[in-house]
Amino acid sequence: MRTITIFGGSGFVGRYLVQKFADKGDLIRVAVRNPIAAQFLKPLGDVGQITPVQASILSSKDIIKAIQGADVVVNLVGILFEKGQQTFEAIHVEGARLVAEKAKELEIPTFLHMSALGAHKESRSRYASTKARGEEAVRAHFPEVTLFRPSVIFGPEDAFLNRFAKMARLSPFLPLIGGGKTRFQPMYVGDVAEGFIKAAFDREMCGKTYELGGPSVYTFKELMNYLLKVIKRRRLLLPVPFCLAKGISAVAQLLPTPPLTPDQVELLKTDNVVSTQALTAENLGIRLKALEAFAPLYLSRYCPGGRA
Repeated sequence: MRTITIFGGSGFVGRYLVQKFADKGDLIRVAVRNPIAAQFLKPLGDVGQITPVQASILSSKDIIKAIQGADVVVNLVGILFEKGQQTFEAIHVEGARLVAEKAKELEIPTFLHMSALGAHKESRSRYASTKARGEEAVRAHFPEVTLFRPSVIFGPEDAFLNRFAKMARLSPFLPLIGGGKTRFQPMYVGDVAEGFIKAAFDREMCGKTYELGGPSVYTFKELMNYLLKVIKRRRLLLPVPFCLAKGISAVAQLLPTPPLTPDQVELLKTDNVVSTQALTAENLGIRLKALEAFAPLYLSRYCPGGRA
């Protein structure tokens, strides 16, 4: 029986990955800041199979306790906006470096790390630039790491389609930042988790980087039109220039959970699609699921009356 440690295992992608490892009979340690909040994962496996453990990726002591004796270590931890000590630099660079460093010191056989499509050291987005520097730091300490760079991920708990569907219930319009021309390649969360599973025990995938995107590319405007069609609501799609969006987001970022930040506006200036030279989900042998096949199953709750 193998032992798996997953940092960020109670998050969006994490819960699907925990389920898949549990189905294979593995013992899973879910390393999170708040183990009580991760108790919902335990019924996904047999009694004693899934154990939430308290760990911060900024604490060497916590990391060592969480990964001691593990066969596979997975780092899924990432943030979309900064708050207090939870900064892009701390989480995406320093935290990732520490996990990789301790995994190598303890001779963990396999290390998998989730970055992001569009990660680039020269990006004007702090999110994208720190993701790239995090990759660099991880490789420096654990050269055999398998890296994953997913595009926008969709699924029942996603923070993308759900966010705009909620907005459409209340607002007479949906904003098209930068005119809605930014391109995305949404990938189903279960397929992302499947990629990690396939790489977890295949030594041929060690040291490689995979860009993960779904079977189709959409502009932001096309996604909003599709969303409105699914939830059966008519809303104005209002183009918002990047300069105006920057001003709005500067105020919005002051909210406890900001709907938009200046850094996210910066991200929207660059397409989020898989490059033609990259290793992709197809190289992992994943049969990709279409947005149109899954999104209606959970977006229908936003229809007038609650269901289509």
